[in-house]
Amino acid sequence: MGKINKLPKNIWELIAAGEVVERPASVVKELLENSIDAGATAITLEIQNGGIRYIRITDNGCGIQREDVPLAFLSHATSKISTASDLDAIGTLGFRGEALASVAAVSKVEIMTKTAEEQLGTRMVIHGGETVSLDDAGCPNGTTIIIRELFYNTPARMKFLKSDKSEGMAVAGIVDKIAISHPEISLRFIKDGKEVICTNGSGSVKDAVFAVCGRDFADTLINADYEINGVKVEGFISKPFNSRGSGSMQLFFVNDRFIKSKTAAAALNEAYKNSIMVGRYPACVLFLTLSPELVDVNVHPAKTEVRFSNEKAIFDAVYYAAKNALSNDNSRPQVKLDSGAVKTNTNLNSNILSAPVPEAQQRSFSDYTLPEREKILDSFNNPFVNKESESAKSTQYTFNEPKSEYSNKDDEIDLSVKTGELNSPAESQPVQPITLKTEENRKEEVSFKYLGEAFKTYIFAEYNGKLVIIDKHAAHERMLFNKLKKNLKNEGSQLLLKPVSVVLSKDEYIAVTENLEIMKNAGFEIDDFGNGTVLVRSCHLDLEKEDITELVSEVASYLASNKKDVLPEKLDWIYHNISCRAAIKAGNIQTDYELIEFTKQLLADDEVRYCPHGRPVLIELTKYELDKQFGRIQ
Repeated sequence: MGKINKLPKNIWELIAAGEVVERPASVVKELLENSIDAGATAITLEIQNGGIRYIRITDNGCGIQREDVPLAFLSHATSKISTASDLDAIGTLGFRGEALASVAAVSKVEIMTKTAEEQLGTRMVIHGGETVSLDDAGCPNGTTIIIRELFYNTPARMKFLKSDKSEGMAVAGIVDKIAISHPEISLRFIKDGKEVICTNGSGSVKDAVFAVCGRDFADTLINADYEINGVKVEGFISKPFNSRGSGSMQLFFVNDRFIKSKTAAAALNEAYKNSIMVGRYPACVLFLTLSPELVDVNVHPAKTEVRFSNEKAIFDAVYYAAKNALSNDNSRPQVKLDSGAVKTNTNLNSNILSAPVPEAQQRSFSDYTLPEREKILDSFNNPFVNKESESAKSTQYTFNEPKSEYSNKDDEIDLSVKTGELNSPAESQPVQPITLKTEENRKEEVSFKYLGEAFKTYIFAEYNGKLVIIDKHAAHERMLFNKLKKNLKNEGSQLLLKPVSVVLSKDEYIAVTENLEIMKNAGFEIDDFGNGTVLVRSCHLDLEKEDITELVSEVASYLASNKKDVLPEKLDWIYHNISCRAAIKAGNIQTDYELIEFTKQLLADDEVRYCPHGRPVLIELTKYELDKQFGRIQ
């Protein structure tokens, strides 16, 4: 072992700074918390190049007295605590006395501050922990601190920083949480010369959520207010039908401090059990208020990890607050009918068609008669029923299958449908099996006999001497998945008449904007709209508008949690989700002709045997097995 040496000041300052200052976002967090502790009611934050080159924070707080300014930049110097007992009841956001010293050690700092009692303010400049100047300055009450060239003297740390855009969004994530946790403060955030966020300081949490997350998110929230075992919970939770693909929008605050709590998250998710689908997560903005003695925030320099003296009390408080709010919520999903466009899907492989409705035909939903209303709603629930089948509804009808490039003259069939069942035209003449050539590069022919459909889910056909039962959703899902993987030119995409905006968490937003090429390969044309919002301009043809927002949110969550660069794996996951949402669902109604055409494609493709989840798309039952079940053979 080598000789023990006492490290010089410049080295141990850099080591200490590494624990507190990880990136520009951590600098902003510490400085904003100092402004809040100083009693500021208005704070302005400006950054450039993601905060790497420039950070400025101006507040109207109490300021720092002249003689205390040099002390503020010494390690372990703070005005928040003075004795060991103060650590047991911390009531401020900052208390360690490390932030300013750590920031000054790895950047060029300029501070201008003035208290209400002083005639002149103070200006101090520090480069790399060394004081450059200390002078009088004319400035308003409060403090302005400017950070330039972060990590200029530690190039090894600079290498681990991400792009300016990613670092800027990380800063925005910090600002979001500060703005929501302190709605009484007017917070203004300027990024590269553009104002991104501006809260009004009204004290209303709902106003702050609206300013930070937008109208779409704020409108999905319901009030939550509950108190038990000395823990008070208040704030908002999302409605069950507005769940998300990840828990990134679950925001918990303890005594107005943003925290990450597995206990609180588990309680919230448990409260939504049996209310949302498995794999979906609720969103929330919940404030927990309890005695400072019951929570230990002195766990990690970032101060986002805390320990509770009674974890069960926290779990119960969050659980019952959410459960009580859900039981009092009577809202239901609302159907929004767009009178300016009509979308029809004509078959299992149809595209989404949008066409303007003539002005003479534009009527509000209330203007229709009851039968007309039922027909309209039925068209929404059953998007694959085409106009021909609707207009031709009768007790009995006959049609001939259109010829295709695979059909022969002998392939024509006569189908008679009565009361929903498929029967032969004459009892003595069974329906002829359909024979077709599958592909030009295949020599074999496939023959099958369509029998019908059960439970609006399973297709029955006689094929190769066996009874084949097809799960139409699983089969269609696999067919779409294979089509997406083979379609390298994105020929299955369509331009939307009106772009769809999707609000994401900051991590999800970064993940999507950094993977726009992956999204493009998957058939999505997405533009960066800024401040956590993206615009979807084109998507896969088989997707409905209602699926786009949810799907993009799920993909964003996946990309954010799987940041390793494995392009085929990411694309397969996206293709899987697109095909699952675009595939027909169990319970959807299709015509017999559509199901026959669908069965043709399925049986002709040997690659379609399992859905992307791994479930079989069809099962076979031999005549021998049927005879055995009916006791025909022993």
